[in-house]
Amino acid sequence: MTEHQPPATYDDLRAVYVNCTLKRSPERSHTQGLIDRSVALMRSQGVSVSEIRFVDHEVATGVYPDMREHGWQTDAWPTDIWPLIEAADILVIGGPIWLGDNSSITRKLIERLYGMSGLLNDKGQYVYYGKVGGALLTGNEDGVKHSAMSILYSLQHIGYTVPPAADAGWLGEIGPGPSYLDPGSGGPENDFTNRNTTFMTWNLLHLARLLKDAGGLPAYGNVSPEWKEGEHFGFDANPEYR
Repeated sequence: MTEHQPPATYDDLRAVYVNCTLKRSPERSHTQGLIDRSVALMRSQGVSVSEIRFVDHEVATGVYPDMREHGWQTDAWPTDIWPLIEAADILVIGGPIWLGDNSSITRKLIERLYGMSGLLNDKGQYVYYGKVGGALLTGNEDGVKHSAMSILYSLQHIGYTVPPAADAGWLGEIGPGPSYLDPGSGGPENDFTNRNTTFMTWNLLHLARLLKDAGGLPAYGNVSPEWKEGEHFGFDANPEYR
């Protein structure tokens, strides 16, 4: 039987949504319109939500934790962006689709996330272990599944846990036409998009709850410093083939 009440409380969780639109504030972002639907649901459950419009910040290009140490005069990543991501149990990357793919800003965010992936948590695991991730996309013509696939692969590769149905999106008609928030687009009323956005949001909440209650992923078989010290967690590097 379907439960009609949330199975847990979520008001101790933190989420961060990063909008990778190409438009700086205060220009309207259609991606933000879809993000707002998911954010509202999380906040209704007491989740502490932070929102970042990535392009508004002077974030340097690169794959190191602080690009000021690699020739850049300014880099907002270590001071303005990273503390919010590090503190969050949930990360949702939202972005537009151009030419069937993620925006350049989305790729820049993923590169900066990758640059932190060598850091360790308190258990000695990679820093993103125990956190969950999802994706929201908007655009015209095509590319939702391809773009989500790229984002979600990248997140799991660096250590995030990805729940079922962890992406949602909206596409307008092929060719020039109204975008998500434009009058008559049908975007905010689209049942398929609204269902997927709701499922994604709840699955992120459920998985984040499970991981937080369990103290994250068990620290066995995935601790890099121990591997370097010779503990190989049952892996036989020299199997005897017969």
